[in-house]
Amino acid sequence: MFARAFRVRANTNIKGSDRRKLRSEVAAAFPALSTEQLAELVPNKEELNVIKIHSHKGEAITVYMNHRNPILFEVEKVLYPTVYTLWVYPDLLPAFTTWPPVLQKLAGGADLMLPGVVVPPSGLPQVQRGTLCAVTLLGNRAPVAVGVATMSTEEMLAAGMKGKGFAVLHTHLDHLWEYGDKSSPPTLAPLGTDSAAEESAGDELQGKEPGSSCSPEPQQHVDIRDLSLKDRDTCAELLGKEELHENRAAEPAEDASTEHQHEAEDSRTPQEQMDALFNQCFFHALKCKVKKSDLPLLTSTFLGSHMVSCCPAGKQLDIKKSSYKKFSKFLQCMQQHRILQVKELSKGVESIVDVDWKHPDIKAFVVPEGFSSASAAQDSKSEDREQVYHAPEIIPLYGVSTKMMPLFQESGHRKGSVLSSSEVRNIIINYVKSNELVDETNKNFVKVNAILCDCLLDKSEQDEISHLKWDELLSRCLDRLQPLHQVTFPGQEPVVRKGNIEPIDISIAQRSSNKKVTIIKNLELYGLDPQCVANTLQQKVQASATISPAPGAKDRVQVQIQGNQIHHLAKMLLDEYQLPRKYIQGLEKAPKLGHKK
Repeated sequence: MFARAFRVRANTNIKGSDRRKLRSEVAAAFPALSTEQLAELVPNKEELNVIKIHSHKGEAITVYMNHRNPILFEVEKVLYPTVYTLWVYPDLLPAFTTWPPVLQKLAGGADLMLPGVVVPPSGLPQVQRGTLCAVTLLGNRAPVAVGVATMSTEEMLAAGMKGKGFAVLHTHLDHLWEYGDKSSPPTLAPLGTDSAAEESAGDELQGKEPGSSCSPEPQQHVDIRDLSLKDRDTCAELLGKEELHENRAAEPAEDASTEHQHEAEDSRTPQEQMDALFNQCFFHALKCKVKKSDLPLLTSTFLGSHMVSCCPAGKQLDIKKSSYKKFSKFLQCMQQHRILQVKELSKGVESIVDVDWKHPDIKAFVVPEGFSSASAAQDSKSEDREQVYHAPEIIPLYGVSTKMMPLFQESGHRKGSVLSSSEVRNIIINYVKSNELVDETNKNFVKVNAILCDCLLDKSEQDEISHLKWDELLSRCLDRLQPLHQVTFPGQEPVVRKGNIEPIDISIAQRSSNKKVTIIKNLELYGLDPQCVANTLQQKVQASATISPAPGAKDRVQVQIQGNQIHHLAKMLLDEYQLPRKYIQGLEKAPKLGHKK
């Protein structure tokens, strides 16, 4: 039954080294997956098969199978998750929502047109052209399709939500899905206030059946639906065009009246309404009430003091009337979505010990209009001040130099190629194994061939060293590559710079009358405003603080504050700004407590 969709060319079991390589590739492709999730997706001992297939258009596709279900597929060396994988990790990709009747069109080969995309009150996910995205149906967070964005979010909005938004690669109900156990998507309730908007949109769609004038017949369905990443055939394009007209009719008005919203809300069961109310108060409390300094926070206090105060007038939180029945189960669900972490710090008493305020669901939550609470407004302002700075993500990278080119040519890299440390490690391991350089008598050593000798050994060593330990081989390789680093600030594109990033430099200088001053440099490299840092320090320690041009550094300034203030500075940089200690130089110069001179 699959011959007309694709032809299976080979089916083999994946062994140890190949599993580790696959796990490394999956980790690079989907950095949101934790180590535990990677181990679940690509297990060490359970059956894991790789299938080589050809689509009816002749495209070579690799499919990875786990528990008899396809979990990943690879086209032109790019990995994509299947719907079976996304049902287990629904937040793996940025998700866009459409209406249930559209699924049949997508499974038939159509791409997703922008008029068929539901725009939630919190806005669309921010993506760039070419970003891999998931497609969900109204009222359920479980993805039903995987596609590539044909334009950025800004371009979608600028186009008035018209035209083709996503090139669909794979869907629930297509032939790749049929190759698995053919299970249905799980029911995952939408989080945040978007659930109310989706209910309203869903009610407007009730009773409206999409037209089928261009729907493919069963025979055509087999012919046109494919796993191709290239252009669709004519019928798929026609389906896409018809989709645009159908969904214009079905698209909900974003400025629907409050009366219609209440009707949509009332159409839900009391249990669904209570679930939505708990979600709303939960995110409202995390966004506007709870601060990092409040943690660890008793779960009973969080519910009784914070969530209850966020409950709209005329409504009351009652966990017994929700589907969770117990507040601990509700928090367990939120913990599974990695929004917060709950631990039993004392016997029988649970506390919230960590909150991911950068989680998309918290960031996307919008406080309901008309919510009147002076304390909530004040807390929100305080939260804004505390959350104004987020430490950048800094990743060391390595560039292939001219001398190291022979070692990296086999893997297809050229001079100037930028690699992470894990990529360098994998390339070296593959090079050693493919050239059979592992020592037969002691596998902890690697034989040095001519290329390794030229690339990694000094002239004085070339006649003396014939073997290297694995760790020495890798460290020598990293030392001889060009150092680079990538800095990613929240909401911005990553920036790659040459060399290693300079640390924030803290020093103590002597001024006239034997007075000491603390000098801080390189704050700009970490996205910190020197003037704001100076003002904050001045308020904390009640000492004069100034900024001046940094000697020998163009377009940079330094902060100078009276006295040895390294203790206060360390607390601010490490605890409040969450900067890693390895990027701060000079903390050891703090005055020793109890020894004043």
